[in-house]
Amino acid sequence: MRPPAGQVLHFSEDPHIARFEPHVAATAREPEPYVWAVDAGQAPSYWFPRDCPRVLAWTGPDTTDADRRLLSAGRMHAVEYAWLHRMQTTRLYAYRFDAGPFRPMGTPRPHAMVATEPVTPLGPPEPVGDLLALHEDAGIELRLVPDLWSLCDAIVASSLQFSGIRLRNADARS
Repeated sequence: MRPPAGQVLHFSEDPHIARFEPHVAATAREPEPYVWAVDAGQAPSYWFPRDCPRVLAWTGPDTTDADRRLLSAGRMHAVEYAWLHRMQTTRLYAYRFDAGPFRPMGTPRPHAMVATEPVTPLGPPEPVGDLLALHEDAGIELRLVPDLWSLCDAIVASSLQFSGIRLRNADARS
């Protein structure tokens, strides 16, 4: 589930949103109100239940050969075992938008697209389907781990590129 050129997606467990209004999310680091979306490259980062803590890693131009061997594919997503059932049962929907009102957010590499005006989806939300199958079909390694923090620390110390999403929901560091 990725948007074609000229479109962006917003993933949600709520299939009843008719219009998206810019707002400041409770967890936002940015003080401005936005409507958040993602492009095709960032879409896999959101093939999860909304509150699921996850660590994402992928190879980049500066990744060492030793660190490449840490991944069985070019990209890896990891979640705690406790989230497996929700990964299997959550009904996730994708809202499609024209990319025109959106601009990239984040430097040096944008991690999202944001709009500062209300936006209306191009059509009804589309069921995303089996979240595990999406990862498999995209060739993304999906790891289940007992301790997300140990893996996160190892990835941060490596030459892999990475992201952590909703880590405040992860089990406490041991």
